Amino acid sequence: MKRSDFWYDLPEELIAQTPAEPRNSSRLMCVDRESGEISHDRFYNLCSHLKKGDLLVMNDSRVLPARLYGEKEGTGSFIEFLLLEQKGDKVWEILVRPGKKAKPGTKFSFGNGRLKAEILETVEGGNRIAKFECEGNFFTALEDVGQMPLPPYITKKLEDKERYQTVYSHELGSAAAPTAGLHFTKEMIEELHEKGINTAFVTLHVGLGTFRPVKEDDVKGHKMHSEHYHLPKETAELINKTKAEGGRVIAVGTTSCRTLESVASFNNGEIKEAEGYTDIFIYPGYKFKVLDGLITNFHLPESTLIMLVSAFMGYDNTMNAYKVAVEEKYRFFSFGDAMIIL
Repeated sequence: MKRSDFWYDLPEELIAQTPAEPRNSSRLMCVDRESGEISHDRFYNLCSHLKKGDLLVMNDSRVLPARLYGEKEGTGSFIEFLLLEQKGDKVWEILVRPGKKAKPGTKFSFGNGRLKAEILETVEGGNRIAKFECEGNFFTALEDVGQMPLPPYITKKLEDKERYQTVYSHELGSAAAPTAGLHFTKEMIEELHEKGINTAFVTLHVGLGTFRPVKEDDVKGHKMHSEHYHLPKETAELINKTKAEGGRVIAVGTTSCRTLESVASFNNGEIKEAEGYTDIFIYPGYKFKVLDGLITNFHLPESTLIMLVSAFMGYDNTMNAYKVAVEEKYRFFSFGDAMIIL
């Protein structure tokens, strides 16, 4: 398939700039995976679309406040860091802007000295390796000084950092939120349990590569970024029990989907406790091994995420659903509305 097959026209005003209030008031498009039939609801009615014995698998990764604004020591000139991946104790691979100021040996200060950093080396692609210093715990200092690394299409300031975190986020390490989970409230999760709908957790630390555009005309030529995942033993047991009892396994978000399908692919279809890195790329033609349903947001044109959705519910159904979403003025992308595919 060609990259251009996944293009759709999106009016800029439909890109959500702020999260819905309350969280679960977002709209919910409901799509029948087989027929493509569409209905419309609100996220707080999610329970009515699920059955007793279903299992929702959620990504409990927590977003790092990974954007740092500071100054070059000695000159006071402005610098921006974006933390990408931890390489060691207080050692990170980072994006720097402006890059010309960040030569090896250069030192920077953030938050009036709460965090300090020295550039160690320049690596492939122009990223830098930086060694940080701070008093006390590094992640505590980062919470104090850092800003949320919102996607480039969100231009409004986020007033509350927690609105770019899911209510069940726990494992710190993502550069972007697993946004399908932003719609859930703690009360909703309790309601699910009361109705016999189970929840389980995986961890996949979302990298900034999730926003990387597909540049190759033939989608098969696209190389996915690698991301760290963990599927715990208790989650594996719940998935296997759900399948054995005829329940449905529904991924909350493409990150949960990619974790489940990665583990199954690496283990001949078996789901068991696993940890590692995955660069799985799911596009039309892929045969799903675990998923029975998917909850997801509306994704960028020509992105790997819309390709994954197309693989799950069919290309024609997907492009029609997006056409309807535009016509019905759904809100798009990270802070936008949701879709459930069953």
